[in-house]
Amino acid sequence: MSTNILDMETVALDDSECALVIIDQTQLPRRAEYLHLKTQGEIWTAIRELQVRGAPAIGDAAAIGIYLAALEIDTDDYGEFARRFHEAADYLNSSRPTAVNLSWALNRMKAVVKNAEGKSIPEIRALLRDEALRIKQEDIDICKKIGEHALTLVKPGDGLLTHCNAGQLATAKYGTATAVMYLGHEKGYNFRIFADETRPLLQGARLTAYELSAAGMDITLICDNMAATVMKNGWIDAVFVGCDRVAANGDVANKIGTSGVAILAKHYSIPFYVCAPTSTIDKNTPTGADIHIEQRPPEEVTDMWYKERMAPKGINVYNPAFDVTNHELITAIVTEEGIFSDFTKLHEEP
Repeated sequence: MSTNILDMETVALDDSECALVIIDQTQLPRRAEYLHLKTQGEIWTAIRELQVRGAPAIGDAAAIGIYLAALEIDTDDYGEFARRFHEAADYLNSSRPTAVNLSWALNRMKAVVKNAEGKSIPEIRALLRDEALRIKQEDIDICKKIGEHALTLVKPGDGLLTHCNAGQLATAKYGTATAVMYLGHEKGYNFRIFADETRPLLQGARLTAYELSAAGMDITLICDNMAATVMKNGWIDAVFVGCDRVAANGDVANKIGTSGVAILAKHYSIPFYVCAPTSTIDKNTPTGADIHIEQRPPEEVTDMWYKERMAPKGINVYNPAFDVTNHELITAIVTEEGIFSDFTKLHEEP
């Protein structure tokens, strides 16, 4: 346990316990504590219930989780091992449908097994461990590169707005949308940062405001419906958000409310940047209309943050977890490979 979020790893492998170790994000900011997850059911639930969340962190957790599944497969037969491994991967992949990093990471781990045919099961397990840790380290390196590219888009003293949590808690380190803020803070840029609270799960209030204030940044929390006012006041010079999936045409799916922020930014002529690892780009999804949007339980809207239910019993509730921001509203997408305003170039090999 730790009380300083910056001293904690979002996702880690504990070899001694054969456990996936995560920060339980549902407990923040009241307390910061680790969960040690050992079974596939525990890991599935942690992803589904947002105990671990953020597209890159979900990918990291899935990679470590499926490695742990491989340790539980008790057979020396490659065919039987591969069959049970794929079953476990499909099970983990069913936990959340929108973030492409989940299936992306699991597919990388499946490829390890496929390419290791002929090797012993202990050798395959070792290769899977190496790949899981490689995915996590790549996440760290990629986020830092995204931040370095994004720093070229801003200047010291700028006012920055972000939505939801695309921070260190959503990745292995730095975050995607917040990487520019962490790196700028290290360089003394003195950004003025505004965080939407991000209803209905309040990731902006509980997570982004928490981690950026812990890092010593100038952070102001606002309700989602205040974004227009702070933009009109001239306090915002750029918007940086993360995303869970980028369609082939540049449309992006991100936490519900992102599309509204993009529309406001367009109205007030404020650049709107999406920070996304290339692993988030889904070439097999033509447009945002083809992205499956997860529906969440109505209780998240009616009950979760209140001592007593705040809505009438029996009321209909529409609670999508994500919305799609059309590419026309996006100034540029920032990846580890660079800054792209021509979204057709997102598909070019580096």
